[in-house]
Amino acid sequence: MSEDAVIGRVGTGVVDARVGHEGTRIDLDDVSKRYRIGDVEVTALDGINLHVDEAAFVAIVGPSGCGKTTLLNMIGALDTPTSGSIQVGGVDVSGASRADRAVLRRHTVSFIFQTFNLFPGLTAVENVQFGADAAQRSDPAGRAVRALAQVGLAERNRHFPHQLSGGEQQRVAIARALATDNPILLADEPTGELDFRTGVQILQVLETQARAGMTVLVVTHNREIARVADRVIELSSGRIVSDGPPVGGKADIGDLQW
Repeated sequence: MSEDAVIGRVGTGVVDARVGHEGTRIDLDDVSKRYRIGDVEVTALDGINLHVDEAAFVAIVGPSGCGKTTLLNMIGALDTPTSGSIQVGGVDVSGASRADRAVLRRHTVSFIFQTFNLFPGLTAVENVQFGADAAQRSDPAGRAVRALAQVGLAERNRHFPHQLSGGEQQRVAIARALATDNPILLADEPTGELDFRTGVQILQVLETQARAGMTVLVVTHNREIARVADRVIELSSGRIVSDGPPVGGKADIGDLQW
């Protein structure tokens, strides 16, 4: 994994309360993303306008291929739009250099990737600690240990990825992101490999981050998970078709079933 894919800073797992309003602000204005595959032009995002100006737990839902992951990649500065403007934490992502976007990813945005992106030659605790070292966080080893404990892997922190189940690997990836203390967390199907009990545990951790001041954006196919969000954004064919509170109001995590 290149420096551009560095996840962020390993911290306590609860966002620093000193992070200001601008640090969590996300603004997308008329953002489109088009790809060319041979002679065919594919529109992944089509005129997206999205504004998140306060710490919140936001779910992004929609069918496969609707643009959910592309939207996360745009907000997280992993990709740039074909047209439109993106500002994240006060930084103009759409016009930023490669180096400036890498800095944004280290210090403002953390990711939970669907594919985990763990280093096979590092233990669980070393994988989590890597982000702290890259972002020059204090006490990276201690932060990594605490983050793994948050996701229920305190007894597995010396195991290598190949010694962990898919669900455990996903929890290591979640711990790495949660431990950063970055003000924005982007999660692509964070409970996709987890059983119900562990999935609920992770949702509780994510909700705690949002209550502590972090902006948490979760992409999910599971509409039951979206019920516990403060705000649900639905995409279809690269466009936002609805944006508001969950239908029927925000649910308690204890009421979820899947």
